[in-house]
Amino acid sequence: MPNYQSSSVETARKAVAARLREVRLDARLKGHELAERCGWHKSKVSRIENARTPPSDTDVQQWCEACDAGDQAADVIAASRTADSMYLEWKRLQRTGLRRLQESRIPLYERTKLLRGYASHVVPGLFQTPAYASALLSVISRFHSTPNDTPEAVAARMARARVLHDAGHRFTMLVEESVLRHRIGDTKAMADQLGHLLSVMSLPAVSLGVIPFTARERSMWTLESFNIFDDQRVHVELLTAQVTLTAPGEVAMYVQAFMELRELAVYGAKARVLVTEAIQALSQ
Repeated sequence: MPNYQSSSVETARKAVAARLREVRLDARLKGHELAERCGWHKSKVSRIENARTPPSDTDVQQWCEACDAGDQAADVIAASRTADSMYLEWKRLQRTGLRRLQESRIPLYERTKLLRGYASHVVPGLFQTPAYASALLSVISRFHSTPNDTPEAVAARMARARVLHDAGHRFTMLVEESVLRHRIGDTKAMADQLGHLLSVMSLPAVSLGVIPFTARERSMWTLESFNIFDDQRVHVELLTAQVTLTAPGEVAMYVQAFMELRELAVYGAKARVLVTEAIQALSQ
């Protein structure tokens, strides 16, 4: 797993490692003795106990059985899977295509009352048009070499966007001006997408801010795209994976970053001017 400095992920993995170590110690086994019982190289026990190598379900099962603690395997496996789910590589999330991933996120968006998001590269998914989403998801599918089910994935993304019109939800989103200028799809698709942003801005539940190229001296550098769900969890999108953060301190840090980025943005008429200028630039 690439090194992503998230204390949530690291802490969860260390907790699993510590629990397995306790199981071994309770069995009065040394590391090399456990490795021998499991038929492993002697260094494997050390790597797992030091959280350098995440154990597989089979590893945990063998470990517990070798320590005469088979009844603990299910709980340790559940904890290990929870730690693993905090860092999910796109190749795993998208192994059957993009449709199921889009559909799986709908319940989270439906139960979220306040969604705050920051986009530094592409238009937020909730605000995308079918043509823009199709062009973007096609590129993602090709890059990650996943089954190409783009039409179905686009339909699922559009279904998720219906939450914009449901009562009881608020959406406060920020985009860098570069998002308006980075062309996804052909000229018509991009123009329609920008026009759709103008429409989305008028929705009562939506606040859309644009951070202009000419923003005053920045108090925050450009970050990776992220979404904050009700102050409870943060999804951070990396090139290789989605990282889910739930530790209060980490969530609070992203909230702080969002608040500082929000101060750099323009809204209302000024934001509309930037979108309109981006539309006009498409014909130049």
